[in-house]
Amino acid sequence: MKNFVKFCLRTFFYIFKVRCNIKFDLKDLPQKGVYVSNHVSYLDPILLFAFLPGDPIFALNGHLYRRRFIRFLMKSADIIEYNPIEPADLKDLINKVNNNRLVVIFAEGRITESGGLMKIYEAPGLLADKTKSPVIPIWIEGPQYGYFSKTKDKLPHRPLPKMLITVGEPKPFKLKDELRRQRDHLSNEIYHILMDMQFEITYNPDISIFAQLVKTSKVYSKKGFFFKRPMVIEDINRKPMSYKDLLLRVYLLGKFFKKKAAHFEHVGLMLPNTIAAIATFLGLSAYERIPVMLNFSVGAKNLLSMCKTAQVKFVITSLTFIRTAKLEPVVELLKSSGIEVFYLESLAKKLGIISKLGALLRYKTKRIPHKHGGNRKAAILFTSGSEGAPKAVVLSHANIIANITQVTTLETLNMKDIVFNALPMFHSFGLTIGTLLPLLVGARVFLYPSPLHYRIIAELIYELGATIIFGTDTFFRGYGRIAHPYDFYNVRFMYAGAEAVKLDTRNLFMEHMGVRIMEGYGVTECAPFVAANNHIYNRFGSIGKIVPGIKYKIEPVPGIEKGGELVVKGPNIMLGYIMPDNPGVLVPLENGWYHTGDVVEIDELGYVYIRDRIKRFAKIGGEMVSLNAVQDMVIKAYEWMGPDFSYGIVSVPHESKGEQIVLVTNNTQVKQEVLHDYIKNNGMSELFLPRTILYHEKIPAFLTGKTDNVTLKKEVMEELGLNK
Repeated sequence: MKNFVKFCLRTFFYIFKVRCNIKFDLKDLPQKGVYVSNHVSYLDPILLFAFLPGDPIFALNGHLYRRRFIRFLMKSADIIEYNPIEPADLKDLINKVNNNRLVVIFAEGRITESGGLMKIYEAPGLLADKTKSPVIPIWIEGPQYGYFSKTKDKLPHRPLPKMLITVGEPKPFKLKDELRRQRDHLSNEIYHILMDMQFEITYNPDISIFAQLVKTSKVYSKKGFFFKRPMVIEDINRKPMSYKDLLLRVYLLGKFFKKKAAHFEHVGLMLPNTIAAIATFLGLSAYERIPVMLNFSVGAKNLLSMCKTAQVKFVITSLTFIRTAKLEPVVELLKSSGIEVFYLESLAKKLGIISKLGALLRYKTKRIPHKHGGNRKAAILFTSGSEGAPKAVVLSHANIIANITQVTTLETLNMKDIVFNALPMFHSFGLTIGTLLPLLVGARVFLYPSPLHYRIIAELIYELGATIIFGTDTFFRGYGRIAHPYDFYNVRFMYAGAEAVKLDTRNLFMEHMGVRIMEGYGVTECAPFVAANNHIYNRFGSIGKIVPGIKYKIEPVPGIEKGGELVVKGPNIMLGYIMPDNPGVLVPLENGWYHTGDVVEIDELGYVYIRDRIKRFAKIGGEMVSLNAVQDMVIKAYEWMGPDFSYGIVSVPHESKGEQIVLVTNNTQVKQEVLHDYIKNNGMSELFLPRTILYHEKIPAFLTGKTDNVTLKKEVMEELGLNK
């Protein structure tokens, strides 16, 4: 009878677009084990009853067990009511598994209301550990878009969404002895198993960025009975656009620039955060012209160097932007070097009714010029140059899509979210996470041209009711000091990268605004996210845990006792560099491994702590001294004076000791005697004492707020007469 009911249910569901993918040979199905699944709708237990192999027991939480239609359709199944925090229920399950049974448990306990993973109970992990059984992960995708889910108003609902059930390979589950008392570790282990599976299922390595945008627009472009089109993007011009409006511009611009640039030609983009900028980027990408994101804040000489490195012969910009930013000398230098500069304003005269009708036709047919992305070039960005000349970083479609998918496993964005992005698109954080992420997952994004307008940004965040903000510690601290406590009333979370988040910044937002700042870590070469905290795990001082899909290793560094260099490999790692001394030639990574240059420690729970940067060391008398540690020492010694002062630390050559440490600050109260006393009183090494202190009104910094150590060192060398 049971097999007949399951057959009928399978046939019914198969007709209505339900598929099941079992990723192992059924001969390898263990006699006892724990099926652990995510939970997206009321249909989940019925779907699993129909498709799962074996004869599992279904441990259903009360909200499922009380539903009559579930009990009716699963009348022939083995069902027990189960409370994840009730010890007696857990003991009963342990006995059943020990009697060679398979058990199905929904790890979250309740149906998700966000569309992604929510809190994971420790019971599934405890059950697997106590019975020495493998965990068999299950990922259910699709029912969250149906009427049996709890994601109303957050995800678009439709009558018959496609559904996919993926059953992963059995995984042995055994806790280390030192972790057995840490109950959180039980839930975190299950959480990471499901996260890894989510990434594996949802990541499409072959799709192009534009194809993904079109795919998202089909799902999210219409809402409600009268098919009202939700607005998905807006900029400082305050003219919000829907997916239709954006795609029409992308088709229009892409077709025009297809004629202006050759296939796979590198085309420079010198535009601020506007709809025009992202539409141009997507238009070039759609027709396989490679956008080169030019950092217009680094000066004419460096910008010309970038163009030469990437072999850019054609630059797209805006005349209004050039005049506002006073970049006329930059344009003149580009033109004098033989580079064509094209102003978007001139398009109005060149695009007639035929071009616009063609764009409309391509939108109606949802034409995708190039569906496949994979390892084809998608964008070229440049390193910040904090430790040398900027190098061109070549990112593929797969790199960017992978990193967006990795981030969505950490935090779920939905239709109600409004992302406020003031990070420039010539940085990977601003391009991939701040702009493309919300567009490709159905959230709304507001683009602002500069992160430095603290008062205006705080007011806009309040006016828009923004829910997610990306930025750096420097910018967040600026917003927090000026903002009214209610300006951030609607913010769900804030993600900070590029530099460490200071304790006073974190406290400012938690106490003044009631908002948590999540700290993440990334580099341009990784598109950019490598590790991050989130709502499930968030530890101050740590950059979180390595995101799904990335392999890593810690390589020892001579002179450093604890930790080592973080080396990573994964689908988001760049194709390679284009070096300034070898323009246009792609230099791939050796075996796909990228050396971050950061010294890290990883604890037993997987939290990553950045201890230093390899190139931020001085060798004094044969001893390695961390320049970042010296900087932290100076900051702590003078923290009683407040956070308004800047401190820069560099090392310069020394005749007898090899190198010496120089402190540069705008705080004239800093004295060597005070620092010496602080070092002595805190048991620090005498090598931490800066031998020279220079007073500068301003310390050079990048737009992200990080100190420009290369420029600072040049200034110090020149001031001390060491360039001769």
